[in-house]
Amino acid sequence: MNEDSGLVENDRSREKLPPIYTSSSMGFGQGLKKPYPCLSGFTASMNQRRANTLCSRFGTELPPLCTDVRQKQRLSIDTLPQEVKAPFPSDPVIPIRTKTARQFQEDMDRALVSGDWRLVREFYLTTFESFLEINAAFKVNQLTKRGQCPIQHYRGLRDQFQIINTVFDALPQTPSDIQKCVLKGIINSLLREWKGPRTKDDLRAYFILVQNPQYSHTSTYVIYAHLLRQIASLSEADHHFLLHWFKKLSPRRFKQLLERLLQFVSTRLFPATPDDLPPISKCSWWIPSATRVLALLNAANSLSTPPIVAYTDFYNIALDHIDIMAEYRIWQCNGNSSNLVDKVSRRQRVDMNLLFLNIRVRRTQLLADSLDELSRKRAELKKKLRVTFVGEAGLDMGGLTKEWFLLLVRQIFHTDYGMFTYLKDSYCHWFSSWKSDSLSEFQLVGTLMGLAVYNSIALDIHFPPCCYKKLLTPPVVPCDQNTPVGMATLGLDDLQQVMPDLAHGLNELLSYEGNVEEDFYLTFQIFQEEMGVVKSYNLKPGGDKIPVTKLNRKEYVQLYVDFLLNKSIYKQFAAFYYGFHGVCASDALMLLRPEEVEVLVCGSLDLDMAALQKEVQYEGYTRTDTTIRCFWEVVLAFPLELQRRLLHFATGSDRVPVGGMAHLNFKISKIDVSTDWLPISHTCFNQICLPPYKGRKELKHKLTIAISNAEGFGLE
Repeated sequence: MNEDSGLVENDRSREKLPPIYTSSSMGFGQGLKKPYPCLSGFTASMNQRRANTLCSRFGTELPPLCTDVRQKQRLSIDTLPQEVKAPFPSDPVIPIRTKTARQFQEDMDRALVSGDWRLVREFYLTTFESFLEINAAFKVNQLTKRGQCPIQHYRGLRDQFQIINTVFDALPQTPSDIQKCVLKGIINSLLREWKGPRTKDDLRAYFILVQNPQYSHTSTYVIYAHLLRQIASLSEADHHFLLHWFKKLSPRRFKQLLERLLQFVSTRLFPATPDDLPPISKCSWWIPSATRVLALLNAANSLSTPPIVAYTDFYNIALDHIDIMAEYRIWQCNGNSSNLVDKVSRRQRVDMNLLFLNIRVRRTQLLADSLDELSRKRAELKKKLRVTFVGEAGLDMGGLTKEWFLLLVRQIFHTDYGMFTYLKDSYCHWFSSWKSDSLSEFQLVGTLMGLAVYNSIALDIHFPPCCYKKLLTPPVVPCDQNTPVGMATLGLDDLQQVMPDLAHGLNELLSYEGNVEEDFYLTFQIFQEEMGVVKSYNLKPGGDKIPVTKLNRKEYVQLYVDFLLNKSIYKQFAAFYYGFHGVCASDALMLLRPEEVEVLVCGSLDLDMAALQKEVQYEGYTRTDTTIRCFWEVVLAFPLELQRRLLHFATGSDRVPVGGMAHLNFKISKIDVSTDWLPISHTCFNQICLPPYKGRKELKHKLTIAISNAEGFGLE
């Protein structure tokens, strides 16, 4: 951003910004306004209008007016007829304000000591009188080079933010009459009847006003709500300007703005004193307006590298007190009941098998049988899963389902199978670019992930974060099968999570100061080894003949990353994408972030063994038995790595399912064997079996051996 452009970029930069969301989905207006970029542009346009108007009135073509002629016309304007005077509107009055943040702070310091608030009061009363005055307060007066006529230039970005922060930080320290007058001025500005599209100055005023700290009090919520509604109803192009400015806020300012919005939503839903706020029936638009502004902040945060705040800062824990599922059902179904519910209400007998997705598989043909069953029963995927192993007695109460997932995942992700490559540097799996003859199996993996989410089972799958970005691109499955899917916009940061060494090398190429063409001797071509054969691919047409230079190396890196993470595995990932969304396709999915989808699939990395201790179930033991007391003393003292190993040993995954430890159904059982035995586990039931160890030292020794060497135990 240029120093003299301040908070506004040119129209060309606006066109480059990616869309945040479609205006049709949010109910926002369309249209791109083209305000005058500077005062000289405004004057030139006005002169043209005057000339055109005169031509239309007198039917003659007038020559362009030079400066001296224009000045003579102004001097003799009183002698012209009335119809000629009309086309010459008076020049707009642009207020000029020159006070800096330092000067304002000096006025504040003097007022705090002397009690004389005249200068400060005058500044606040004038500044918040209108949008025009708000902008004037945050511009700087400069002189043109040729003449001494003052014109307005925008402050540098840093100076703008400094004066905004200083003025708002000082506001709570001022007398109450000043604070009330500021609110009154904001009301007058917001209630003005606006006609036509907003100007850049209007957008800047919105950006400034939304940072007002006074909105932390419920007494100002009516004003705050009207401000949020006007911001929410701006056009998509205007939202891009606001998004860009929000990205420039410091983390502290950004978080203050975010917390005020969350508090506004929470207080509207659960007011401490209902009489403090208007009836909900009269302000149903409050929360939608606030959430749309929250969406702008979320988009700004997501597009920032690194993010300004953690994405979890957008979570509103007050919403835990509403019935989310009821709200979701109303949103999705509009209160319509299903045919199954209708049958039950009429007391008709229902085939219980209709409630389940019943899968029958042979252990010896696990992958083929699973693929066949899921292909035949594609219409039933959104039912509760129940698995039966052929030739084995027993009813699936959850254990067989989990075992089925574990066995399939181990088989599919085994390196010998070839569908996925395990990258040791990043500890994750990635799609094999050469395995394009088994698309149905990639679709099976996607379906498995979807079924795991649908049945609340955390999978021991290690995909890099960019996989979940691709999975949400687009978040809604397109109707046209020819529409590209999974083609996310990815960069070196994403490649770093998959192939860190390669990403480091490409970073060095970008920062190299020498002769790139002669020293690297690269072309727009990439080489890959597939089944022992090295193949070459052009990154662009004729790429093998285009050398990489200092001028085009950025394009080379972008194409390189796009090829590795998108194009080279497109068919495989598209099958995987459709498999996942075949189960999980929902309007709610588009509301999630990639990190949140990863938690749904694999569980959370946040371990809380103290919470697990409170939720554990015992079989053959009580919580006061010596073995159990020693167990928890040892486990709570374990380092995090050993705690993860313990969880993996007991459940088959080192992650916690959505909802926390309480959803693990963790069990510790007594096994009547010699204390020479190591602990054993049943991962299908999240169960550890402990011999009756009598001492803490013995239990720690045996448990550590078991969990440190668990890989390869049990099912293979």
